[in-house]
Amino acid sequence: MSVRIPCVGAIVRDDETRLLVIRRGHPPATGTWTLPGGRVEPGETHERACVRELLEETGLEVEVGGLVGQVERDAPGGDTFVIDDYACRVIGGRLRAGDDATDARFVTDAELADLPLAPHLWETLQQWGEIGVTDD
Repeated sequence: MSVRIPCVGAIVRDDETRLLVIRRGHPPATGTWTLPGGRVEPGETHERACVRELLEETGLEVEVGGLVGQVERDAPGGDTFVIDDYACRVIGGRLRAGDDATDARFVTDAELADLPLAPHLWETLQQWGEIGVTDD
């Protein structure tokens, strides 16, 4: 029987409207760039999971806003990651890669287009109206 695994992701923009992305250090999609996020721990709210994951992966403290969208991705063993992506705003911390991220940075849409992205990231961001926000 397949399991649906609750996860969160964050759409974070800086003052120049650049998007925060991380390079994955572990499966799935090792080496590709994606939004920061991860699994929701048992008993944890989605808001708390976003705050924790952002701090662990990027060193940034965030305030969690509204739900932007939800995606489902294949997980090991035939399970499914159910990822709720939230708009977040940086309120503190210092950007650095941590946890399972090997790099973390803010990028323009043009820079994002040149990176090796996790499957379906570009299309999903387009569908949600998140591509075309920058002035490049």
